[in-house]
Amino acid sequence: MDYKKNYKYEDALILSQEKISTGIYSMWIETEAYENARPGQFINLYVGNPSMLLPRPISICEVDKEKKALRIVYRVAGKGTGEMKEMMAGNEIRILGPLGNGYTLPKESKKCLLMAGGIGIPPMIELAKQLNLTTSCEINFVVGYRDEIFLMEELEKYGSVYISTEDGSVGTKGNVLDAVKENNLTGDIIYSCGPMPMLRAVAKYAMDNDIEAYVSMEERMACGIGACLGCVTKTKEIDEHSQVKNTRICTDGPVFDVRKVEL
Repeated sequence: MDYKKNYKYEDALILSQEKISTGIYSMWIETEAYENARPGQFINLYVGNPSMLLPRPISICEVDKEKKALRIVYRVAGKGTGEMKEMMAGNEIRILGPLGNGYTLPKESKKCLLMAGGIGIPPMIELAKQLNLTTSCEINFVVGYRDEIFLMEELEKYGSVYISTEDGSVGTKGNVLDAVKENNLTGDIIYSCGPMPMLRAVAKYAMDNDIEAYVSMEERMACGIGACLGCVTKTKEIDEHSQVKNTRICTDGPVFDVRKVEL
């Protein structure tokens, strides 16, 4: 389903903000974007500093329809997100969203592997919530952390959680695929989000084992609406917009079927 036409600009109200790990912050925003938001989509946030004109694209972590709000969980990675972390409840922030196309949900109950790494973990929360609501899928999370663990309480609400860490301090030593193999995990469908090396490995694993899989690609985006062509990736088929084997991550993604893109 195409959600690209449902976005709008808005001065949204920050309901809360808290630090949940080193350099990781959680923010709830009251916004009309909640109504059309789907798992895997993102919003653009404008920090209001004239020296930083481009927005910061952040994945949607959760949707709360009762509060008419969205939750984002982000890592402070530069000046823009550095300014975001100083914002407090009651402040307004300019946003554009919801943007992009999200995850394709199965039409029947399936055994789902949700594989994510680092700041790719937050969008798995709303995805798992919707998988439970719509199809009652069996969910296994396989999540990779560099160091500190975050969002565990939320993940455990929706399925079993398997952890990998680079140093082996928690769970499996290695990456998410090492955790899959160590725990003999299987699935009918894979959903993934995280750094590109992880996505490439997940895509290869899925295709080698003939498993349906969707990946959300983390990428620097300038406009978020497909106008600037700054976030292009290669596809296996000719794109209708460009007439070449390219596609725009911000509008045609960020979620893609692994069989249709070159990672």
